[in-house]
Amino acid sequence: MSSGSEISDRDYRALARFRHALRVFLRFSEQAARRAGITPAQHQLLLAVRGFIGDGAPTTSELAELLQQRNHSVVELIDRAEAAGLLSRRVDASDARKRLIELTPRASEILAELSAVHRTELRRFRSEMEHILRELG
Repeated sequence: MSSGSEISDRDYRALARFRHALRVFLRFSEQAARRAGITPAQHQLLLAVRGFIGDGAPTTSELAELLQQRNHSVVELIDRAEAAGLLSRRVDASDARKRLIELTPRASEILAELSAVHRTELRRFRSEMEHILRELG
């Protein structure tokens, strides 16, 4: 596999630093979710629901696409989040076969707190990424 250009030692070091920075951010995110009393997967789910860009609340299949997971796995995740008081389901008025997923007030509070600390960490991360990307040219 050749891309036509040589990868330098500097490039390898920058790519390694990039992967490390990603992992540090992910570990930060996982730990922040656990400190907030939810799992990292629940945090991703809550963020997908709150950040959904479609009209109204998302369906299970839309969340599966956003999370890049199989539908049945997302159903299980939603079931556990609903049992924990984080989500609720309601019937779609335009299609009774669909269930729309919504955050509970408790989940909204948890997500707001997590999002505030993530925004701060992302600003730090952005600065680090800009430096690494400059090295890659």
